[in-house]
Amino acid sequence: MKHMEDIAARTLPPGITFEWTDLSYQQKQQGTPTLLIFAASALFVFLVLAAQYESWKLPLAIVLIVPMCLLASATGLHARGMPIDILAQIGFVVLVGLAAKNAILIVEFAKKREDDDGITAEEAAVHSARTRLRPILMTSFAFILGVAPLAVAHGVGAEMRQSLGTAVLFGMIGVKLGTAPVPRPLAAPAPARRQRGCRGGPSPPSTSR
Repeated sequence: MKHMEDIAARTLPPGITFEWTDLSYQQKQQGTPTLLIFAASALFVFLVLAAQYESWKLPLAIVLIVPMCLLASATGLHARGMPIDILAQIGFVVLVGLAAKNAILIVEFAKKREDDDGITAEEAAVHSARTRLRPILMTSFAFILGVAPLAVAHGVGAEMRQSLGTAVLFGMIGVKLGTAPVPRPLAAPAPARRQRGCRGGPSPPSTSR
């Protein structure tokens, strides 16, 4: 858009102006920086999860997947030579929810196993990753195959559909590759400290009379 404005300023004769319409106009008029919006959305998700789990560490394990999926999405757009327009930004917002959902499936299951069965945090994380891997892969592949036609769309409005489809497609690939390894190292340290604190067990009864 900046390049088009420079060309118009150099070539248009005096008395003739131009203006943006539709999506270009909306993108030009946006007041809040895009990065600030994404940071605020990730912070909101983190605070909601912190209130739900009553912990700062477990929500961190969930939210850390968000930068990975956004990086994968931006890499896919760059590889195809597409700009980060409004449709791509809408895809970014969708990816924040999808990435958090996949990570929640693992962390929630691991926390439940740890609380109910009394196993260590590392064992719960490994068991959760193995148990929830198939459902996560199934939903991720289904979503990827569902948005693949958008990424290669043709015809009227193909550019908008390709932008949205490419952003979500590559972002979900990043989510699929990065969801499973994230929760394990972050979920283990906190309960381990609790175990070290109570390693001695209850004190033996006193024999003094």
